[in-house]
Amino acid sequence: MKVSLVDRLLFLMTAIVASYQIAIGIEGLGSIPTLAYTVGFGALLVAGLLILILGFEVLQSPVVVVVATLIPLSLAIGMVWEYLPGWREAYVLYAGVGLLAIGLTRFIRTSRQIATLVLAVVHGVAGLTIMLLPLGAVMAQRANPAFLFVSLGGALIGLMGLLLSFLRMGSLALGQEKLLRAFTLLFFGVTVVHVLGFVWR
Repeated sequence: MKVSLVDRLLFLMTAIVASYQIAIGIEGLGSIPTLAYTVGFGALLVAGLLILILGFEVLQSPVVVVVATLIPLSLAIGMVWEYLPGWREAYVLYAGVGLLAIGLTRFIRTSRQIATLVLAVVHGVAGLTIMLLPLGAVMAQRANPAFLFVSLGGALIGLMGLLLSFLRMGSLALGQEKLLRAFTLLFFGVTVVHVLGFVWR
């Protein structure tokens, strides 16, 4: 399907918002959270530009799946490193193994069921971390209520992952065009709410 002018504008705005977050950074953090957040928003920027330039067909590429996986994993690593110091090493190990597993199932011949299961588990755990950790931080008064925007972003990432699964399976239940329109809006929404959450927390 051809990328419409509206889609191109939304992907361009997504890239600009992600670039803004990368440029301003998040002050007062250590090197690991800063690096993790930079990689996360950098992956959003790269993914948006790839779709903008190459079209929706690039969503079928295994490279894009790996790049897209960096978004929730990197953001989750940064938040765990900040708010759950006792889980730092274990979570980084999980993220590394998860990313490697997704890469292997995309570039080595494996059944679609196994590849989908690995993707669902890795994205699911990272998405739940992004959703629940800000809730805990706000309840413990370690962050402003605006940090809940990040929880919303985690929920949207989960929905976006579900849409990607439907697209990769060639689902016609909702129609490819409707799925892609929804994906474009979700992609933009994920970026905006995450930036708002991190800037205002």
